Amino acid sequence: MSTVSVRELRNHGGDVLARVARGEELVVTSDGAAVAELRPVRRHSPSTRQLIERRRRLPVVDADALRSDIDELIDPSL
Repeated sequence: MSTVSVRELRNHGGDVLARVARGEELVVTSDGAAVAELRPVRRHSPSTRQLIERRRRLPVVDADALRSDIDELIDPSL
C-alpha cells in the first residue's frame, strides 16, 4: 500500500483523492507514522431480483412512434 503525507494530502488533496477513486489504497502518514488509511468506497451492486424488478417498472416504448419522433428531428436520409 502506498503512502502519502498529511502535507501532500493537504496540498494536493484532489490528486490524492483521484488516485483513491481509481482504486488505489493509501496510508496517510504524519511525521512518518501511519495515522489513517484511504480506500475507495465499495459500491453496492443491485441483486438480480432488484434488476428484474426495475426492468418490470420501465415504461413500454412504442418503437414506431420513437422512430417517427427521431425522423422529425434528424434528416432520415443521413
